[in-house]
Amino acid sequence: MEGMGELQAEVSMGTNRHTRWARISHWIVTASFLALGFSGFVILMCHPRLYWGEVGNDLTPALFELPVSRNYQHGGWETPVAFFSDSDSPVSAIRTYEIFNENGWGRSLHFLAAWFLVGAGAVYLLTGIGSGHLRRHLVPRAAEFTPALLWRDLKNHLRGRIRAPTGGPQYGLLQKSAYCAVVFMALPLEVLTGLTMSPAITAAYPFLLDVFGGFQSARTIHFFAFVALVLFLLVHVVMIIKSGFKRQMRAMTIGE
Repeated sequence: MEGMGELQAEVSMGTNRHTRWARISHWIVTASFLALGFSGFVILMCHPRLYWGEVGNDLTPALFELPVSRNYQHGGWETPVAFFSDSDSPVSAIRTYEIFNENGWGRSLHFLAAWFLVGAGAVYLLTGIGSGHLRRHLVPRAAEFTPALLWRDLKNHLRGRIRAPTGGPQYGLLQKSAYCAVVFMALPLEVLTGLTMSPAITAAYPFLLDVFGGFQSARTIHFFAFVALVLFLLVHVVMIIKSGFKRQMRAMTIGE
């Protein structure tokens, strides 16, 4: 229990408050993520079909289609016409249905918000590593990975027993594991798959297409990574409310 003792010592010395750089980067990332979620949903409404591989369009089979706009299974096509006589010929068809299309401003907002998220996230990561914040507060310690501690933390969360806020980053094992999964896995995956969907980026770094199995595969992975982040955000908000909303908001805004 040496690791837990060190953590208690940090709390007793008043070092468990959120630092200013952590609070600022937290809110920039939050605003960026909300803008990304809104604009990403608009982009998805324009083409609510997901594929696997390099290519995919309305005339090719999809993994699945999402009923999120009038573009869902609209069927507004004339009979497809092949360019050539062979069986592998590309086909074309004239659309007869007025689809929902807000791709222009949706993509512009999405890319702009993405760079804010990447910038603030990089500052948080590098400063967290340099200051020791990630090592002290976020990365689970070996002493915490015991069946008894894991079971107790899981049982308390399932029963809704959320401890009162301390005004800073004093996290339990499940919280640390969730934050690490977001910081080191979900967000980097979201960024990398987003970059893979940029023709300019893949022209310079074509290996990204090989890593993710093609443009459309990267788009599908991007979607599921975002779903995981939204689920994390919902649980995060519930935890904030149950542990003391006003106290938590003061801690993450003015640092008290």
